[in-house]
Formats: sequence, C-alpha cells, structure tokens
Amino acid sequence: MKKQMTYTTILLAAIMLTGCGENNMSTMFASDTATNGMKEEAPAAAVAEAEDHADAEYAEEAPAEAPAEAGEAAASKTKKDRRTAEADMADDLTLDAVLDGDYVTGGDVIGEPEPEPDPDFDNGAEPFVLTAGEWNDNENWGFFANLIHNGTIEFPSYGLNPVNRVAVTLTNGGAPVANQIVGLISGDSTCWTAKTDKNGRAYLFYDNSMADHELSLITDQAKEFTFTAPALASGQGGADVPTLEFELETENESTGYDLTQVSFILDTTGSMGDEISYLQKDFSAIAEEVAAEGVTFSVNFYKDEGDEYVTSCNPFTDDVLNVQKILNREYASGGGDTPEAVAQILDEVLTKGDWQEDANKIAFLIFDAPPHYGSKEEEMILNAVNAAAYKGIHVVPVVASNAERETELFGRALSIMTNSNYVFLTDDSGVGGSHLEPIIGSYEVELLHDIIVRNINEIAG
Repeated sequence: MKKQMTYTTILLAAIMLTGCGENNMSTMFASDTATNGMKEEAPAAAVAEAEDHADAEYAEEAPAEAPAEAGEAAASKTKKDRRTAEADMADDLTLDAVLDGDYVTGGDVIGEPEPEPDPDFDNGAEPFVLTAGEWNDNENWGFFANLIHNGTIEFPSYGLNPVNRVAVTLTNGGAPVANQIVGLISGDSTCWTAKTDKNGRAYLFYDNSMADHELSLITDQAKEFTFTAPALASGQGGADVPTLEFELETENESTGYDLTQVSFILDTTGSMGDEISYLQKDFSAIAEEVAAEGVTFSVNFYKDEGDEYVTSCNPFTDDVLNVQKILNREYASGGGDTPEAVAQILDEVLTKGDWQEDANKIAFLIFDAPPHYGSKEEEMILNAVNAAAYKGIHVVPVVASNAERETELFGRALSIMTNSNYVFLTDDSGVGGSHLEPIIGSYEVELLHDIIVRNINEIAG
C-alpha cells in the first residue's frame, strides 16, 4: 500500500540498528578497532671448490624435481623446525631485549625483524594462473528469484537472508547520488541501512516476520516513502521472492571519494595452500595495476580455535613492500574440520576495522569453508554484514577449491547484502582440487587476477 509522501529531515546519526523483527543489531556501528637448527660448517677448501664450479654446474643441468611426497615431507619438516626454533628463541628472550626492540613477539615470527622480501622470491606458485568466474545476483534478480521459487536453493544461510530485498535508487534531478545513507525502518526500529554506490543504488533487507508490516524508506533530505511488505506466498518448492524497487529523490549532491581501501581476508588453514601461494605471488602485480595516490591495502588472516591463531589482522597501508612481507610469512596449517572462524574474522575486519568514512571500500574474502553454526556466530555475522552495508564496504567472496554448496550459498548471501559480485575459482587452471560449479547462469572464465583488478577499479570509480 502506498501512503502519502511527506518531507522529513533525519539526522544520519539517528539511523542506528535497534532491531527489526527477529534481528537485534544495536551494536552494529562499533568502529574501534583492531629452522634454523645448527649446521656443521663444511671445510674451507670444500667451500671454495664448490663456489668455483657452482655457476657452471647450475647452467648445465637444472635440479631434478622432487617427488610430491618428498616435497610434502620437506614442507612438514620445515614447519616443525620453524616452530621449534621459535620456541627456543622465545626461551632466550630477556625483558631488556624486548624493550630494546631486538625481538618481535605476539605474531607468527619471534626473532630479529625480518629482512625486506626478496624480489626474486619463488614459492612455486605462478601468477596469472588461477581461473575464476563471477556472478551478480542483484543484477540477475529474476534468475535468483526462480531458484528460490523452485526450491533449488534456500535461505537463510548462517544468519543471512537476502531474499526479502528492497532495491533503492537515490537521485537528484534524475542523476544518481552516490555515497548517501538509506535506511529501512519499521516504526522506531531500523531493519537495515546501506550506502548508495556510484549508480545511486542501495539494497536493504528485512526479516520474514516483517511480512504484511508497514516499512518506510528514509534518507537525509529525501522524501519518506512507506509501503507494506508483501507476504511470503508459498511457491512450487519455496517462497515467491518479492520484487521491491523504488526511486527516491533527494536534494543532496553525489559524493565522490579520492581514497580507496582494499582489504584481503584470507583463510590460512591447511586446505588453502594453493590460494595462499597465489596471493603471495600475485599481490604485487595486483597492487601495481591499481596503484594510485590514495590507495591503501590490508591483509588479514584467520584459522580456527585451537590453531596457531584464530585471527591475525593488519592496518591499512600504502607500503606495498611491507604488505608483501606480511603475506610471505603465511603458510597453510591448522583447521582440521570444515567450519572455520569466519564469523570472528568478519567481526574483526568489517565491524571493528579501521575503515575511513571518506573512502571507497572493498574486501575480498578468499575461503573454502563456511562459518561455525550457532546463534552467537550468526549474530556476529549479521552485525558484520550490516556494518559493511552501512559503511559502504563491498565484500567480494572468492570461493576456493573443495568448497561445498553451503559455502556457495553463504558467499552469495554475503555478496547480495553488501552490493558485490560473487567470485568462484574454476577447474580451468588445473591448479588445486576440484572446484564447485555454482548454480548460476552463463559466465565467462577469466584469470582471477583480472577479476580482482576489475572489481577494485570499478569500486574506485
């Protein structure tokens, strides 16, 4: 039902998440952060002789490739030796040494500060190799609605329900207005808030319990528009997805940002070796292609409870060399079961991260396993995703090998509710395990490198 439009002026600071229906997101907008074992030395004469002939021998014959089993054993031994050495060094630490800055503690490395990364560093992964596809459910809403209607896919997924979507376009004189907050409210409660993109588009969501309730769209200096949320009619196999699209006229001007923040959120558990190696090898090329004044990067890692760490986060910086150094320290380990600490890392990065208000924002979540089940985790995820929508953080999931359908659905819900693309690796590269074919329409297979660069450039404008 369409009510009479009235003008209203609403302070954006008053748009707080006080819960709508079954959701309680009142804490949404918190923005504080957040082997070398001993070796015997060779005799001097032997060393000199080896040095005299090393170059010639290397040029004549490349070293034989080690069997895969030997490589895995060596990698395992290296990790064990590294941990043993770190423990030995930790025992030798003194308070004076720590205060003098001679040692780094509290991270993956304990010992003298690492040297700058070697530009010739080779971890065995090749850049520009991993292949991927992308899909945008918001731009293919009819396709998505039919999947729901036929019961092919179902939501919510780990607390995220993108089905009850309200698409809003904010304009001024017919021109799109970017980076303005739009809110969806029910009475005195806020259901969802989001920042418009460069096309003036924002996507808002409400809980199933709000069906048949009056909801209002609001924004600063815009007309308030009230409508009745449609009931969820029973379909052939699932619910009929509502199609709610509105255009609001505002007196505000479109706002552009000169700054861009790019975050990589990386699962570093044992199954993610190929993806970690890829990003280590390709990050500098990605940074070079999107390099511009005002672009900063952050890399953030997570594993699971009982592992070496649960989350390990880093601030944004324009020091690409330092980001590369942080990346090069990481290796795949831990995990052991399917669910990982996805809820915790989204809370750390999206809710508590040091995002700037006047910046374009994008975060790539590279992962292959879903979050843990549980009401605590679901609330944490929902709050983090609403924080991302409110701040204008476009969260792009990149689903890796050996993922299952529940991981796909979680990723697609995440991309829909943060106005982003859904990205998935494919088998075309021949790298890693089998990659799940998503339930989507036709798509083009591309290099993951190209998709990442394009998504950053599109967000940066």
